Parts: sequence; structure tokens; C-alpha cells
Amino acid sequence: MAVSVRTGDFDMAAEIAALTAGRTDIGAVVTFTGICRGQDDGRDVCALTLETYEEMALAELSRLEAEARQRWPLQGSTIIHRHGRLQPGDNIVLVICASAHRHAAFEAASFLMDYLKTRAPFWKAEEAAGGERRWIAAKTEDDEAAERW
Repeated sequence: MAVSVRTGDFDMAAEIAALTAGRTDIGAVVTFTGICRGQDDGRDVCALTLETYEEMALAELSRLEAEARQRWPLQGSTIIHRHGRLQPGDNIVLVICASAHRHAAFEAASFLMDYLKTRAPFWKAEEAAGGERRWIAAKTEDDEAAERW
């Protein structure tokens, strides 16, 4: 089980290989990768800045990962969340869940992403081409998705 908060990029294939190396008890690996978009709500975005307090973020991501392990039979998981200034096309977040069966891996990955969107202490600001910067507000649909758990 690995949780990381960093400024540097990640390699999804390398992370999957590290999680599954030498394992014969894993029958399913589900991944989610969040990527910085170049448009949001009809406006062009030239950068996205994610701010966080790393120790707080690591503690919350670790707590969420531990909760996922209690709810589903996971053989392994990885959560990587980046912060800092990102460009469109850059990776933001990676969630990997490995289990003996697909259902547990899918459910755990979905749970983790729903909770990352609503509970993880990251604050996002979008930057437009002209330099205008706006903070991104929480979305009702994200809260509703997390409530199902």
C-alpha cells in the first residue's frame, strides 16, 4: 500500500508493475488517472495550481486508503496526488487498486476517487491565458457521489 503527495510526475505503468511484481494473488487491477484539462466550463485553461499542506494531505490519503482496505479485500493499492503548477495534459492523480477479483478493485477505486474529490485537502486555482486566476469551488455532484458510500 503506497500513498504519495508530490510535485513530480508519475509513470502509471511503472507504478502498476511495482504493485504487482511477483504477485500471483492479484486477478484484477483497476486504475484511474486524473489529467489536467485545457478547458473548463467553456473557458481555456493554461495552468492549474494545486495547493496543499503535504503532511495533512498524506495523513488524509492514508486514512482513506486504510478505509478502502477495510471495506474491500485489496491485495494492494497506490494513491499518488500531485501539487504545484500543472499544464494541460499533465497528470494530477493516480489511483490503483489490486484485488483477487474485479468487483472489489472497481469499487475501491471508485470510493477512493469520490472521497479524494471531496475530502482530500487540495485547493485548485485555474489560470486563464490572460493571467486571470480563479479558485475552483467544490461541486455538488462530487459531494453526492461521495454520499453513496
